[in-house]
Amino acid sequence: MIEADAAELGKLPDIIDKECDLFFHLAWSGGRDAFDEQFDNINPTVTAVEVASKLGCKRFIATGSQAEYGVQKGIITEDILPAPINAYGAAKVSAMYLTKRRAEQLGIQWIWARIFSLYGKYEPSGRMLPDLVDKLIKEEIVELSSCLQNWDYLDVSDAADALICLAEKGIDGEIYNVATGNYKPLKKYVQKAVDIIASNSEVIFGDDPNPFISLQPDVSKIKEHTGWKPKTAFSDGIKNMLKDRANE
Repeated sequence: MIEADAAELGKLPDIIDKECDLFFHLAWSGGRDAFDEQFDNINPTVTAVEVASKLGCKRFIATGSQAEYGVQKGIITEDILPAPINAYGAAKVSAMYLTKRRAEQLGIQWIWARIFSLYGKYEPSGRMLPDLVDKLIKEEIVELSSCLQNWDYLDVSDAADALICLAEKGIDGEIYNVATGNYKPLKKYVQKAVDIIASNSEVIFGDDPNPFISLQPDVSKIKEHTGWKPKTAFSDGIKNMLKDRANE
């Protein structure tokens, strides 16, 4: 365990005195349109590839985001041209292209995992699902958008399994969507949480969000290439979140 900022990745070859096999890069920071912060993520991500090579890693696995796709209509497959609508998505796209090329130059295998919507114990407040759970626990009135957009929530433990499967069986040079593939209107996720936590709670649905981002990810590639499939039902994931909060 080595505690360091992402900007210090270049020091790892001097700290780690053994050859490594795999490099997982998940570090990122900054708000959606915090341009300076998003720009500052790109160079350390490229540095991570160089560090992976110096450490003897055979494979580099990095996490991208559904934000790279921007606003899409219909099924989202990995061959859709990226069209980000914020600095975060644009920086992720930039890091994707740059790390892929750097990996090619250094002769290290490269895989890009585009994460959609994760949830779990450490999801920070300020996001819809943890705030919804906390308000339902406190029996507070919940006010949301229309929640008519399609969404795809994946338990974080299943996402971790997906990354491991990609490290073991993913194909070099490929991009993979990481989601359940069982997308549905966000409203249905909300209603499921309400039913589990506080069925008598008042939830007010408002106008459509702007932009109206509707996620319909295709996950056939990761399943075909690795055999991975999610194991945690959304209802079980919500119950796990409740247990975690009870133990805090």
